[in-house]
Amino acid sequence: MRPIRRIAVIGAGTIGASWAAWFLSRGLEVVVSDPSPAAPDLVRRMVETAWPVLGAVPGADPARWRFEADPVQAVAGCDAVQENAPERYEVKQPLLQAISAALPANALILCSSSGLLVSRLSEGCTHPERVVIGHPFNPPHLIPLVEVVGGTTASREAVQAAVEFYRAIGKHPITLNKEVPGHLANRLQAALWREAVHMVAEGVASVADVDAAIAQGPGLRWALMGPHATFHLAGGEGGYEHFMRHLMPAVTSWWESLGNPVVTPALQQALIAGVAEETGGRPIAELAAERDAALVRLLAAKAGP
Repeated sequence: MRPIRRIAVIGAGTIGASWAAWFLSRGLEVVVSDPSPAAPDLVRRMVETAWPVLGAVPGADPARWRFEADPVQAVAGCDAVQENAPERYEVKQPLLQAISAALPANALILCSSSGLLVSRLSEGCTHPERVVIGHPFNPPHLIPLVEVVGGTTASREAVQAAVEFYRAIGKHPITLNKEVPGHLANRLQAALWREAVHMVAEGVASVADVDAAIAQGPGLRWALMGPHATFHLAGGEGGYEHFMRHLMPAVTSWWESLGNPVVTPALQQALIAGVAEETGGRPIAELAAERDAALVRLLAAKAGP
């Protein structure tokens, strides 16, 4: 794979605009493409808003980007692509086929897909072996995690190049050994959310209290370490081995009663009403800004002095 100095961001919605801001802060040259005429303004606002907290490297320039509506024209001369089109095979596949045909064989194609299979996304692409999932978490300019998936089609070289690229620009890439729908982190989120919905459906707790049970409880620990390491500490001096011997039977008995709720229209409305009550009807932009400011403080705290 070639060194990445110029990258095309294809699809400039919330995720693409956030990626563009982060790439710029790492000193890369960015070409943005999106069919929406509103996209340039969205990217401009995102860069302006995010720049003060991005910790830009010396020489990084927030104005070092340009817009090109045609994705094929946008990728010309680029060393890599971060694709962020809508999450549908019928949209992504022809787009990836078009841009892959316009790129040299050693240019990396990274897909922000939150759950599609890379082996299907790369069908019909020129050099499908260099098409790799590079799935960020929202907002990409703040959350370090990037899931890298090569599946059965990407080469080891391309997967390794993706990992090295994301690590070099300050992200925390993880590699999935095989492809599964939803990748890894979204599946973990989905498992927790399913039980959260079940608890509301069964009348066990309100939406606000379900959220508080995570945000004011285990979620604080999960910001520091994952579930395996968390339960390693829960085992005391004996660690995970002690946990497995003495606490696992209780946990597995809970598994048997975990729910699989049917999300009826009535349940959907109950959840929506519960969130509205929890948030007090505050605007999404206000809630997102509050979240992002807290994320910046949390990341700084995790980084230490």
